[in-house]
Amino acid sequence: MSVDQQADDVVREIAETFAKLGSELGSMGPTDTLDAVARIAVERVPGAKWASITSYVHGRFRTVAATDDVARRADAIQYAVGSGPCIDAIIDDALYRPRDLRHDGRWPEFGTRVSRELGMRSMLSYRLGREVGDGIDGLNIYSDEVGGFTEQSELVGLMLATHGALAAALSAHQEQVENLQRALLSNREIGVAMGVLMTRHHVTRDQAFGLLRMASQNSNRKLHDVALEVTDTGALPRITGDRPRRAPTAE
Repeated sequence: MSVDQQADDVVREIAETFAKLGSELGSMGPTDTLDAVARIAVERVPGAKWASITSYVHGRFRTVAATDDVARRADAIQYAVGSGPCIDAIIDDALYRPRDLRHDGRWPEFGTRVSRELGMRSMLSYRLGREVGDGIDGLNIYSDEVGGFTEQSELVGLMLATHGALAAALSAHQEQVENLQRALLSNREIGVAMGVLMTRHHVTRDQAFGLLRMASQNSNRKLHDVALEVTDTGALPRITGDRPRRAPTAE
């Protein structure tokens, strides 16, 4: 096979991987998306043996997805020593591909420990796009071989990081929209129930809300569910304790 044919095969394989990634990640929630990115990294990036996702939120790093405990332990070493390819990839918004962690002067303590304790030799680290909400994520891909990652590995990993970042951002946005819609619907139904109580019992807005909250606490039910019952039946579920007094009327 000629060099040109090999290059064409690589391009074709990357294109097919790119298309499949879009299909796999497009319909997942934020957590499932990150789990899938770590799993697919091991499956698709040449040389990869372990993978994880690091999230940087409010000045703290934590692992939010990993293929196994080995990857989590490697991440934990980075956080403990405060230095490592993934930390720098997130902070610097850069890509790092250390060839031999045992002899890389940029992260000597991290490299020595993961090599000795976990048998890791090389690594790929990417920042996953921009900030999503309050956090920034990074993709860590580990190998047990010196120079375990090639330019093809780097390209496939970059494609995965880009696709994963987009999918996670879209999922997070969709989840926020759905949460907001649920909150608006719940607030509207609570407002309707308060109106029913204000009209029927001649109480103030604050007193009507107090009745709903008391019924919710005493029945161990969500406020939204109590509000729905009041709206449907026109009656407040039976509660114990003192009810708010009727608002005084003007003479």
